[in-house]
Amino acid sequence: AERLSRRRRLLTSMLQAIAKLILKIGGWEMAGELPAEKRAVVIAAPHTSNWDGFWALVYKVAVQLDIHFFAKQSLFWFPLNILLGALGGVPLDRKRAGSAVDQAIEMFNTRESYYLGLAPVGTRSRADHWKSGFYRIAEGADVPVVLGFLDYGRRQIGIGPTLKLSGDPQKDFEFFREFYSDIEGRRPEMAGPITIQDRPQATRRR
Repeated sequence: AERLSRRRRLLTSMLQAIAKLILKIGGWEMAGELPAEKRAVVIAAPHTSNWDGFWALVYKVAVQLDIHFFAKQSLFWFPLNILLGALGGVPLDRKRAGSAVDQAIEMFNTRESYYLGLAPVGTRSRADHWKSGFYRIAEGADVPVVLGFLDYGRRQIGIGPTLKLSGDPQKDFEFFREFYSDIEGRRPEMAGPITIQDRPQATRRR
C-alpha cells in the first residue's frame, strides 16, 4: 500500500509538472489564489472557444485543484470513462429535465469538500444572457461562487474573487459584470452580455 501510494504521488507530481510546462509553452501565466472555501461552484468565463475547456483542464492539473465538471453521459464509455473520471468528470443525463441542478445540489449536500466547475454561458456561441443553472446550484446548496477566468488578452488563467450570493440576482450579476469587464475571451466577438434571463429558483439544502 505504501509503495502504491508513493507511485501515485510520483505520477501526480509528473502530471503537475507536465501541465505547468504546457501552460508555459502556451504562453499562460497562472494568476490568483485557490479558493479558501471547502465547497463552491467555480464558474469559468468568458467561454468562446473549444480551447477554453482544454486550458481549464491543464490549469486544474497544474494547481492540483480537485474540481469536478459535468460531461455528457454518452462520453463515459471504456476506456474514455477512466480518463474523464480521473479528471473530475461527472456523467450527466441531459434527457432528465433539471437533472444537472438537482444532481449537483445532492453532490454538495453529501460531501464536506467539493468544487463544481461550470461555464455559465453554457455555449461557445454568442448568447444574450448567462444560464441560471450555476446560480440555482450555488443557492440551493448554500455555497459561494468562485470566479475563474481565462484572459486571452493578458494571457492569464486562474481564480478570482469568491462571492457569497446575496439572494438578489441583479446585485450579484453586477459583481460578475464588473469583474469580467476587462477580461478578454479567445473570440471576443462571441462574448455576450453578462445578464440573467429570469429569477433563478432553488430550494436551499436542509
